[in-house]
Amino acid sequence: MQYDDVVLGRRSIRGYKPDPVPRELIEEILTLAMRSPSSMNSQPWNFHVITGEPLDRIRAGNTERNLAGIPHSREFRTGQPFAGVHRDRQVFVAKQLFGAMGIARDDKEMRQDWVMRGFRQFDAPVCIIVTYDRAVDGSDDTPFDCGAVTNALVNAAWSRGLGCVINSQGIMQSPVVREHAGIPDDQVIMKAIALGWPDETFPANAVVSERKSVHEATRFVGFDDVPAARAKQSA
Repeated sequence: MQYDDVVLGRRSIRGYKPDPVPRELIEEILTLAMRSPSSMNSQPWNFHVITGEPLDRIRAGNTERNLAGIPHSREFRTGQPFAGVHRDRQVFVAKQLFGAMGIARDDKEMRQDWVMRGFRQFDAPVCIIVTYDRAVDGSDDTPFDCGAVTNALVNAAWSRGLGCVINSQGIMQSPVVREHAGIPDDQVIMKAIALGWPDETFPANAVVSERKSVHEATRFVGFDDVPAARAKQSA
């Protein structure tokens, strides 16, 4: 794929084939991802790639604790709930997904099943837990760097025919994840990435979330003055 094809074609995948993903391919993807920018080359990130029985134990533990009403225990800060335009965007993509899946607003059973899919890592054959070194906890650069490497990871995976969805549901019950993934105490659990071969028959996989325009997101400063300045220099 060309770079533009990867960036413009990638979408979040929430339905996967059960086929395994070769370890060598995941290592290739991680090698590419870890070339992402890192503040002062600190490279605070770590990856815990989980499949098979350990992942099944995490799925079961997450589901059991959530159904039992055990409070979430995310280790990385969650911040305040979205409001205003950010909440509007969250609601809009949820409506897109529910519409694609045929989940009615008053269908509590199907809505609950959709939530549980997230805690099961969308039944993907692989889950990657992104952690960072506790020694740099609290640094503003740390989550920025981890976000950069995660973006690079999902794009590299897409270029190899694999799909991902970055999520927090998979690490809401962090004691379960820490135990079964064997994550050491000197690392902070930050995000989860479900990874696998996309199931093209799964309706939600066709959903493409909207992006605000460059005009909405960007201010160009000084560019309007460039032609006038050049004309003055030429005179």
